[in-house]
Amino acid sequence: MNKIRKINIGITGIVLLIFSACVSTKPTLINKISFAKNSVVAHRGAWKKNGLPENSIASLKQAIELKCTGSEFDVRMTADNVLIVTHDPTYNNLEIEKTNYSDLAALKLFNGEKLPTLKEYLLAGSENNNSTRLFCEIKPSKVSKERGIVIATKVVQLVRDLNLQHMVTYISFDIDILKKIAVLEPNSSTQYLEGNKPPEYLKIAGIKGADYHYFNYKKHPEWIENAKKNDIILNAWTVNEASDLEWLLANNFDFITTDEPELLLKLTKERKILYKDYQLVWADEFNTAGLPDSTKWNYNVGGDGYGNNEKQFYLEKTLENSFVKDGKLHIVALKKEHQNSQYTSARLTTYGKYSLQYGKIEVMAKLPEGKGTWPAIWMLPESLRKKEETWPTCGEIDIMEHVGNDPNMVHTTLHTQLYNHMHNTQISHFERLTDVFNTSHLYSVEWEPDTIKFFIDNKLFFEAFKGQDGKDTSNEGWPFDKPYFLILNLAIGGNWGGEIDDTIFPAQMQIDYVRIYQKPTL
Repeated sequence: MNKIRKINIGITGIVLLIFSACVSTKPTLINKISFAKNSVVAHRGAWKKNGLPENSIASLKQAIELKCTGSEFDVRMTADNVLIVTHDPTYNNLEIEKTNYSDLAALKLFNGEKLPTLKEYLLAGSENNNSTRLFCEIKPSKVSKERGIVIATKVVQLVRDLNLQHMVTYISFDIDILKKIAVLEPNSSTQYLEGNKPPEYLKIAGIKGADYHYFNYKKHPEWIENAKKNDIILNAWTVNEASDLEWLLANNFDFITTDEPELLLKLTKERKILYKDYQLVWADEFNTAGLPDSTKWNYNVGGDGYGNNEKQFYLEKTLENSFVKDGKLHIVALKKEHQNSQYTSARLTTYGKYSLQYGKIEVMAKLPEGKGTWPAIWMLPESLRKKEETWPTCGEIDIMEHVGNDPNMVHTTLHTQLYNHMHNTQISHFERLTDVFNTSHLYSVEWEPDTIKFFIDNKLFFEAFKGQDGKDTSNEGWPFDKPYFLILNLAIGGNWGGEIDDTIFPAQMQIDYVRIYQKPTL
């Protein structure tokens, strides 16, 4: 009995030793790998800053060193069926699919590296890496559609053999390649690159993510929300400008593919400080040419002076006075008679479209130059439009006002029953900027129950507190506790706009974007 037991134990030990030997050449599977908590995917590795070859192992290692959450690379297959990492269909004027690997490998990258095989690249990417996913772009074959599927199958098998399924995300412009991968490896992460399918299609096709050129999202902004509703991962390529990176960060993209990983990491860090718990809830990026989006904007119409003896007549839905072009909203004042007014302009409002109580409001704008112009970015409550309250009891929040008679002097103001311009008691602050005419500035406000903070270019400009300096905390002194809507307008002349220079027309305010954020708890 005891003898038999000893023999069985010996056999088990031998089996275990054989199994260990079989798997010992593979990387150890890290089930609890902790990928970096950022959205940065280094495009072809982090190559640009240090002048490294794209798609090189050196650029991959640099992406891991930076702790990017991902590093992207491209895969092709040689004539002798070797999977290699390179972007173009040719290498040193040799067609990759018609050339054997040995001939390609003889031609070094400019840093002295050999053109890497996919196996070498994956193994390098798995070493000392607890932060960075490997975004594997499988290039469609130039030879045939069928060969592309063969390439995809070989890539998946290699990743499986190396036990690196947990680290690899597959991306491709060929949707059939991704569908094949979904069959071969149902739990794999796949993202489609072409940008011609809505998120709902990807959901049905079993593809996990949309990795589209960022312009596709600007053209179809509804895809962003639809992707989130359908649990489709959002990625964008290849994004290098700070303004575009910030837009994607504002929209909480899961991944952003960039040639500038250092810049994106910097912007990500800054954003965590500036925006804290704020989440984007409404925006207009003005990416569709023509009239302003009617689902987001209404107009005020009329020429009665608006209580300030203003000289313009506000018109609606006229391309002369309000239009979107080149990614900007243009609000234009003209020297043009309309009814009893000598000037026309536009006043856009989100009333009836979107209102908020508390939050962060941002408007990136360039202001008109010239005497008589009076652009404004401001807010009024729904209660005024519903005739439940009158002005100034209802309250008014002026995010930005500027009059051309005092160039570059920007004003922020709160009006209430007790504190308003009629009594010269308004809660106000003003400051002269360097240039508001040729440079866009970010005018923003953070509005919370007991405080309203005004910012210009993310720098605190002015802060007002409920009951500050012993002022009244009642509705007459602080009525900012109900839904408000946003107004964008360009007035001409009036009590504050003053003297008008008729040589300045057409005068226009240009708005790059409007973004509104709120905290989930508010």
